[in-house]
Amino acid sequence: MGKPVVIGGHDILAVERFRDETRHMIVYDVLETGPPYGEEGARMRLFLSDEGYAQALDAEQSGLIKIKRHAAIIEGHILKDDGRKKKSRRKGRSRP
Repeated sequence: MGKPVVIGGHDILAVERFRDETRHMIVYDVLETGPPYGEEGARMRLFLSDEGYAQALDAEQSGLIKIKRHAAIIEGHILKDDGRKKKSRRKGRSRP
């Protein structure tokens, strides 16, 4: 068995998750050391506003981080992104 991955940054119940402006949660790997992202090789979690998320996307484009997971946050609730559109289970079935 491999060593468990330790996630730094915000705790899953951090106050940042419940702020009015928080809209995103990301889990990312740090590819290059530099503030505010963390030490190289670390896996981090952050709860972000739209502005903070845009900055994280810029950092990913620059090769500083690699975003592994994203979830939308609404009033503190974590809504997982699936990245794929789910197919209807009823597709192809005739209605009674």
